[in-house]
Amino acid sequence: MSYTTKKLEKSQIEFTITVKPQDYEKHLKKAAQRISTRTKIKGFRPGKASYEIVKKEVGAMNILNEALEQIVQESFYQAVKKENLDTIGMPKIKIDKIVPDNDLVYQAIVALLPKVKLPDISKIKVEKKVKPVEEKHIDEVIENLRKMQAKEIIKNDKKTTAEDKLIIDMDMFLDNVPIDGGQAKDYQVYLSEPHYIPGFDKQLIGLSKDEEKEFELNFPKNHYQKHLAGKNVKFKIKVKDIYERQLPELSDELAKNLGQESLAKLRELINSNLIKEAEDKANQKAEIEILDAIIEKTNFEEIPDVLIDAEKEKMFYELKKDLERNGIAIEQYLSDIKKKEKELFDDFKDQAEKRAKAALISRQTAIEQNIHIHDEEIDKEIKMMEQMYKEHPDFLENLRKPEVRDTIAMTMQNRKVIQWFRHKILGEPLAEDVIHKHDDEHKQKEK
Repeated sequence: MSYTTKKLEKSQIEFTITVKPQDYEKHLKKAAQRISTRTKIKGFRPGKASYEIVKKEVGAMNILNEALEQIVQESFYQAVKKENLDTIGMPKIKIDKIVPDNDLVYQAIVALLPKVKLPDISKIKVEKKVKPVEEKHIDEVIENLRKMQAKEIIKNDKKTTAEDKLIIDMDMFLDNVPIDGGQAKDYQVYLSEPHYIPGFDKQLIGLSKDEEKEFELNFPKNHYQKHLAGKNVKFKIKVKDIYERQLPELSDELAKNLGQESLAKLRELINSNLIKEAEDKANQKAEIEILDAIIEKTNFEEIPDVLIDAEKEKMFYELKKDLERNGIAIEQYLSDIKKKEKELFDDFKDQAEKRAKAALISRQTAIEQNIHIHDEEIDKEIKMMEQMYKEHPDFLENLRKPEVRDTIAMTMQNRKVIQWFRHKILGEPLAEDVIHKHDDEHKQKEK
């Protein structure tokens, strides 16, 4: 592997990296094996075909494309280490030449660490406020548990009440034009629960099976579909089925069905969970306020675009994964909010810059306060992750990569920095392993 470097504006550097075939051969073999596990090759069980057989079956270019990410990751990491650079964020990669059995050539633009001047932490004032848990909060949880245990009995011979569940067909119109995606068949509505469109549930009370109704309501002003937010929308609905929801009696029997020996024990458990939840929320809020206050009072050199863009990419990836967990494709989401991907990225700009500044503050604080992670701490974290993901071989393979190890170390270091901030600003006790005061002695032990 060889490379050249070129300094760019806004604290950036550009690498042009050349990787010779003999240097990326190992990645081709691993890529071929991955391909063979998911490709039917006559005469071979999945994953058992040799490299040459796979190459003949799918072509050298497909193998090289499969291996490309690993080749780039390893070679870029080696170049950065050799230059002893402090880089931030993910690099922007542009492939210049990719031909089987030839040198692979690509460009990587990466941000260098901008200089950061931290404020006097003793002047940062944040108060952690934990909301007290009251009996009414416990009652609300129990009521929700009762609703989850409810029996649903069809009652199509009676009118709907505020406690029923309905199955309806629904069509929505804006200015008498059908809304794209605004049609729903067999849509379930629980009339005892507030609907995301205020007043929708109330419009369905007192109806009969097969009854149709038209009405208009205003969408919430903060609705995620911006073209509908605050707009007056017409609804046409038809009641298909009506269910009476019979909630279980509030008794020890209910508690036993939920795994507790009595109603009193159930209330104790809920109280304990609510206290922990209130504490967690207060911690999260305090940490956000601490970082916001420090960001506001910190002096930064110009933040590189590549760093902000990298944070935008992370935000997009996080959003995509959240949507997928809820069964929504990113394409559908963009269609619903009437935006293109670029417009969504533009919306991320302010938050992405804030996240970038928080990362810079964390790193600078770690340097100034001698907060870092030793190898045995990383090893312990990785072993725990190996146990959690032992059924996922691809994840385990990733854990062995040096760049992944570095990412894990950085995440652990960020956690320690937050602990140090909480100690200094909120007055909380500091764990002994946060700051290594006898680091020279520790390094001798590591040798």
